[in-house]
Formats: sequence, C-alpha cells, structure tokens
Amino acid sequence: MIKLNNKLIALGASMVASALLTTSAFAAPSKTEAAPAGIYKATKNALDGGVTYKREKGSYTAYRVNEQSTKGVNFGRAPTANELKAWDADIMPDGTGLPEGSGTVEEGEALYDKDCAVCHGEFGAGGKGYPTLTGGSIESLKNQRTCPGKDAPNRTIGSYWPQASTLIWYIRDAMPYAHPKSYTPNQMYAMTAYLLAENGVKIDGEDIEELNKDNFKKIVMPNRDGFYPNVDGPKGVENIRAFYKDPKNFGAVTGTRCMTNCGKEPVARIANEITAVVPPYTTVRDLPKEDASKGAASSPAAKAYEKSCAVCHKTDAMGAPAVGAKAAWAKAMEKGMDKVNHNAINGIGGMPPKGGATNLGDDEVKDIVKYMVESSK
Repeated sequence: MIKLNNKLIALGASMVASALLTTSAFAAPSKTEAAPAGIYKATKNALDGGVTYKREKGSYTAYRVNEQSTKGVNFGRAPTANELKAWDADIMPDGTGLPEGSGTVEEGEALYDKDCAVCHGEFGAGGKGYPTLTGGSIESLKNQRTCPGKDAPNRTIGSYWPQASTLIWYIRDAMPYAHPKSYTPNQMYAMTAYLLAENGVKIDGEDIEELNKDNFKKIVMPNRDGFYPNVDGPKGVENIRAFYKDPKNFGAVTGTRCMTNCGKEPVARIANEITAVVPPYTTVRDLPKEDASKGAASSPAAKAYEKSCAVCHKTDAMGAPAVGAKAAWAKAMEKGMDKVNHNAINGIGGMPPKGGATNLGDDEVKDIVKYMVESSK
C-alpha cells in the first residue's frame, strides 16, 4: 500500500526528508493555478493530478465546468524514487515496517487515560460516536447471519481484527485524534500493548507486559482465521470451492432440516397465570344480548343514533338540540319535518352533512331524525 503525505511531496532527497520528518512541520497544501480559456492546471507538486476549479462569486458548481472539454484533464505524474521511499511506510503482519523501540502495558494505560479515554471510554469500553475497542466475542460475529433476532456483532480489536500490525500502524498514522503522528515508537508499542492486554491477547500463552519489535511478531490474534483466506493463484477456483465446502467457514447453520414427521411442537405453558381479571377471560365470541328493560337501543334507528349522532345530540353542550329536550325540538320542528330532514341530510351551521356519517343513506338519516323527534315529545 502506498500512503500519500503532502509534507513529503516537495522533498528532493531522502536526507532532507528525514530531517523534515523529525520536525513535524507540515507544508500548506499546494494550490492550483487557473490557466486562460477555462483550462485549469495544477502546480508541479499535485502528484495525483487533482485540480481546484476557479470560483465564481465565492462558489463553484458542476454547471460552471465544461464537462465536454478534455483540454484541462490532468493525469498527474509519476512519483520520484524519494517520494516512493518516504510513502512506503506500511507496517505488515510479518513485521515489515515495525520501528525499533519498546513499551509496557503500564505505560500504555497512562497514555490511554490521558489521550484516548475521553473518546473511547474507560478501558476501551466505548464512547458516544466512537468505536468500542475492547470486549466482544468471536461467537457474536455470527449474529444476524444465523440468528437474525440477536444483537449486532461485537467487532472490537480482540474479537474482530485478524492482525495486530493494523493496530500499531493505525496508532502511528492517525492517533491520538487531537494530535496524530505525535507518538514516539516507544509510545506506539506501549499503547498497542495496553489495548491488546485489555482484549486478553497473549504472547506464547503469557500475559503481555512489554511489547517490542521481536515479540510483536509472535502475536496471534484470536480472529486470525476468521476472514477469507488468500485463494489467489493457479488453483484459486479450487481453493475457494474447498473453502465454501465447509459451512463453518462462513457461519452457516449446519445439519439437515427436518421436512416431515418432525415431532410435536412443544407447548409453552404459563406458570403463574393472572386470573383476577374483570371482565373474566372467555373464548365466547357472541355479542352480549341487549336488555330492553335497561334502556338498550332496540330499533335500527336508535342503534344508528347511538353510533353516529349521540356524540352531539345526547347533550346540549355541542349546541345541537339534545334528545329529550322538548323545547329545543319544538322550535326546530316549527320549520316542518321536511326542512329538518333537509338540514340533517345536507348540513347546517356547524353540522356537516349527515352529521359526518356520510355512509348513511338519506332514508336512514330520516329514520334517525324521526327517532330523535319522537323521543323528545
């Protein structure tokens, strides 16, 4: 992997590169220059060919760029040997790129409390918006694949990462968040040792106390074999077939499904049933019988009134004549039954047509009006 670092782009010799690297001084990003006639070219340091288009009134958008023109396309340039050497700073699982130095778990814990706990929580337990670094289990990585109802997989350093080199490499290049690239090799080893120890990672079966270039290569991460293997090569197809032949390699459920005569499903019974319920539980689905002696609605018009009209006409609080209010209905009937029926069907004042029960037919509304009038004499 080649990693780009703008600080090193302008360096012409490895000796100068080494000197500047120790100062932690970063050069400002290179700017592009706008050429005439709408063609834009980057400065010589723009290795990747990227350009920034000229702004117009403080902004730039896609429609201001002539996408049909290829004259301004910049494909970049080949890096120099010194640039490649400076950027080729990977730390690989076989130990390539590991710096000289050492650090203890105790030193790493002090560093973590000072620089990392504010985001990643105490002991790497996780913080709001930042990943959890410790805990979890390899078994949980199968969650949601074999058991969709379970929680999400717990991906942490100890349960998920296959190589420890990824951890020290990331610490070197991107951490601590507030001032990356500031750790010395000794601090890098100390921080890595602490995080591995918190995840229960051991070296030769022993707890990690100190980490250095030599014993780092002996680290075997718990999930080292949990990823797809390298199947490239002349037998790549056969290798991948062999890999998928074992269902355990990709978290599949093993065994044979039962399709017939699979036995009775077990019945789960309630151990402590609550029976003091009013009304009591019942499996009867019949509606309760109406008792006319208790004022139950018996006629279809009375039932329709209770369902669709009683909310406004049961009392005078809504401004409508209440059933049983003789004076109010006598006044309404001064206009005649036809007028009352007309108002009930088409609406009047604050009353919508049919009282809002537009599912009722005109004759049903007339029957309800007749019921209300007769009940108010």
